[in-house]
Amino acid sequence: MEPPVSQRIPREATLLTSNNVVICERCLLADRPLDRMRGLLGRRDLAPEEGILLKPASSVHTWFMRFPIDVVFLDRELSVLRVVPRLGPWRWAARRRAAAVLELAAGESERRGIEVGHRLSWATA
Repeated sequence: MEPPVSQRIPREATLLTSNNVVICERCLLADRPLDRMRGLLGRRDLAPEEGILLKPASSVHTWFMRFPIDVVFLDRELSVLRVVPRLGPWRWAARRRAAAVLELAAGESERRGIEVGHRLSWATA
């Protein structure tokens, strides 16, 4: 039997596409209720190499946030279902059947070429 996700994935890791293109150098895994609830709240910005993967999640909001973000909705296999670029403060976005949401700095999804159908994975040491 495979160990739970929380035991297989470090709290912070690198996220790649299936052809090993780096999507997020320092991706924080928020798979606990308190981590997901806090998300990026209270931060002044998000560096281009940073991101947060909220799991499970099928929607996000940017209420009380101070900056826009790119939002990438993923299925259980980490395949991209929807990309919402530059979601501004005080907004909301969702995707039916999403299992996780990747939040990146505004403009990073376009800069890194993230598109619907891409499959992501965690870098292995």
